[in-house]
Parts: sequence; C-alpha cells; structure tokens
Amino acid sequence: MKNRMKAALIGGALLGIVCVVGAYVRSGFSATPVFVFSLWYNRVIIGLVVGAPWGETVRNKALLRGALLGLLVSFAFYSSTEFQDPISFVAGIVYGVLLEGWLRRTGKTRKL
Repeated sequence: MKNRMKAALIGGALLGIVCVVGAYVRSGFSATPVFVFSLWYNRVIIGLVVGAPWGETVRNKALLRGALLGLLVSFAFYSSTEFQDPISFVAGIVYGVLLEGWLRRTGKTRKL
C-alpha cells in the first residue's frame, strides 16, 4: 500500500472518530451503534477515495477534487438516513478538503 493511501485511510479513520463523537453528542447520546459505525465507515471511505493515486494537479484543483469526492461519498450516507443529518453531509465535504489539503501539505501526493 502506498504512503498516500495509508495516510488518507488513517486520516479518514481519525476524522471519522471526530465525526461520530459529534453525531453522538448531537443525538443526545441516543445514536444507535449501527448509525455510529456507518458514519465512521463513511469517513474511512472518503479517506480511501481521496487517497487514491490521483495525478498531480494545482492546489486549488486538488482541494476542489477533495470537496467533490467528499460530497459524493457523503451523499450516500446522507441519502441512507432519509436526508435527516445535513451536518454530517456537509462535514463529509469539509473532510474531503481537509484530507486532500493535509496530504498535499505532508508531501504524500508525489507520484509513488
């Protein structure tokens, strides 16, 4: 597994933990374990697609790519919740941008 993919998966898993803690608090500590796991797993999948070996591009295009990938993956979760969790949907877009920005900053985007 390449360094970019490893870093992105770890980043997605860590952002997933942050996200599920927020969702659990927002739900009044009543979120089901299935919901919490699904949300965390969705963030890992964002890490997977953002961490794919994409070609070199300028920073702004890479960040836009992260936002688009975050949107596409988050929409799957958002639609499965019957559009009841817009905060998690928007957070997925932000997480895509954060992951892409972090990977570029740490030099994990070099051709591997």
